[in-house]
Amino acid sequence: MIRKIDIDSSDFVGLFGRVGDDIAIFSRNLDSKTANDIALFLKVSSVNADLNGINYAGSLISMNSNGIVMPKESYIDKKEVNDRNVVYLKDKVNAMGNDILANDRGAIIHKNFGRTAIKGIQDALGVEVIKGEVGGIKTVGSVSVLTKKGLIVTPTTSEEEMKSLSQFFKVPIKQGTANFGSIYVGSAMMANSSGVIVGNATTPIELGRIDEALS
Repeated sequence: MIRKIDIDSSDFVGLFGRVGDDIAIFSRNLDSKTANDIALFLKVSSVNADLNGINYAGSLISMNSNGIVMPKESYIDKKEVNDRNVVYLKDKVNAMGNDILANDRGAIIHKNFGRTAIKGIQDALGVEVIKGEVGGIKTVGSVSVLTKKGLIVTPTTSEEEMKSLSQFFKVPIKQGTANFGSIYVGSAMMANSSGVIVGNATTPIELGRIDEALS
């Protein structure tokens, strides 16, 4: 299932939430009705995080079923996230959602993460962590969307790179865009095994590609 919406008049809805198959994490600043509607559609529980007044949980948080990675100046209640490991990182690379692409098989991260941050990411997510790019872009989470069912990546990703990503994460992969041609699919949508939330500007052709990749 795919649903088109905007949040705070923005079609880049992926900036506002980080979702898994059991929970969706939003900033406390996000309108509660919007958060609850998204959580209901994706069949998950809605959880609020304190992100130091910033509304972009999707940009700042990375997650898999083992753990959560968040910036140092933030907080989330472990009981509300089903006792996942929670690691708060202080690093010059601090938009964890934009800079980490992860599932329960592995994580690809921004090349500029420091050694201490890499250890923290490994501790939180409990998977192999490697530095890399997607389609020549270091902010790997901003140009990719990964679920248990599949992976969609920017069209700048080569065939060789797609094969490597598919093998690493052990999911099928396709190229695609959202919001009328944006390569930043990670910023344009939230997705899990139950469905996809994507920006209103996304075209029917783009919806078809997203559906093929993630449904």
